[in-house]
Amino acid sequence: MSQTQIANEVKYRMAYAFLRKLLAQGLITDAEFEVAHRYTAERYKPLLKAV
Repeated sequence: MSQTQIANEVKYRMAYAFLRKLLAQGLITDAEFEVAHRYTAERYKPLLKAV
């Protein structure tokens, strides 16, 4: 894994955790979470994407 891939993996995981927290707190809907998660995965292209 290159340094760029590692950085993207970390950024993706941070964004994913943040989105999960927003969802758990009721600040975003399931639909909004899905859209944001898709965008995040597309942007960072993680190798170990959460399913």
